Order: sequence, then structure tokens, then C-alpha cells
Amino acid sequence: MRKYLQIVNRHRASSGSRFANYFLDGIFIQVIYYVIIFIFGLVYAVIFGEAIDSEAIEGNLAVNISFMFLYLLFYFSYFILMEYFLGKTIGKYITGTSVISIDGNKPTIGQIVGRTFSRLVPFDALSFLGENGWHDSWSDTRVINTKNYDAEKQAKSEIDDLGKKEIA
Repeated sequence: MRKYLQIVNRHRASSGSRFANYFLDGIFIQVIYYVIIFIFGLVYAVIFGEAIDSEAIEGNLAVNISFMFLYLLFYFSYFILMEYFLGKTIGKYITGTSVISIDGNKPTIGQIVGRTFSRLVPFDALSFLGENGWHDSWSDTRVINTKNYDAEKQAKSEIDDLGKKEIA
């Protein structure tokens, strides 16, 4: 059981920021995915000397399943890698928010994986309109306003340091 810090609760990101994160990340995932597919098409054309026939792709179930699998792999990799290593996605960079564990620490890889796979639940995208999104509640994480959170932590640290001797 993780210790729940009130400072994390006080600086939760607003529903508007959460929606912006969802929207922006969706755009970035689509753009990056299509750039990867475009590069794949260019490499294919250079290697084989011909363009990929779009009609052949549309009628080929194996190719369509492969593209769907590639998209899902990219989607999950985007969230897991960005949130675990950086604490935020591209959308969160823009809105000034980040992912944090409810105990105030960096989320574990297990929390991030659980958070990411929780996004598969139907209507999870709308759950953030309530108090916490399902993928936050189930993984013991929160999306916070980074600037406000860091400012309060700094102020608390300065108060705790009052009266301590400085060693020069």
C-alpha cells in the first residue's frame, strides 16, 4: 500500500489539461505513426524499385493486421517509454503536467504499464472528467501540474531547512 500524499492531490491537473493531453497525444501518435509508415514506404520503394500498391494492401488481411499490430505496439510504447523515462508525454510537456505516483515518487515501470493498459478499457478516456481517471486510480498515479507541485515542494523544503546550520 502506497502512502498517499496530500500535496499530490492538491496539484492534480485540471480536466481541461487532461483533455488537452489526450487530444495532443492522439495527434502526435498519429503523425509519428504515419511518418514511420511513409519512411517504410520510401525504403521499400528504394530497395525493390517500385511503390507499394495501395489496392493490394487494402485487400490483404495479413498486411492490415500487421499494420494494426504495429500501431498498437507504437501506441503502448509511446506511453510506456515517455511516461516511465521522462514522466510525461509530448502532450504533457505542452500543458505543463506530468505523471507521478500517489506517494510523490517517480512511478514504477509496473505502475506505468498498468496505467497504459488500463487505457484499453472502453470509456477510460472520459473517466478523467470525474475526480481521477480510471487509469490513474487503478495504477496509483496522478497527473499533476508540475510547476505548482514543484513550487510547493520547494517552499516546504525551505521551511524545513530553517534553523539548520550551514556548513561553509
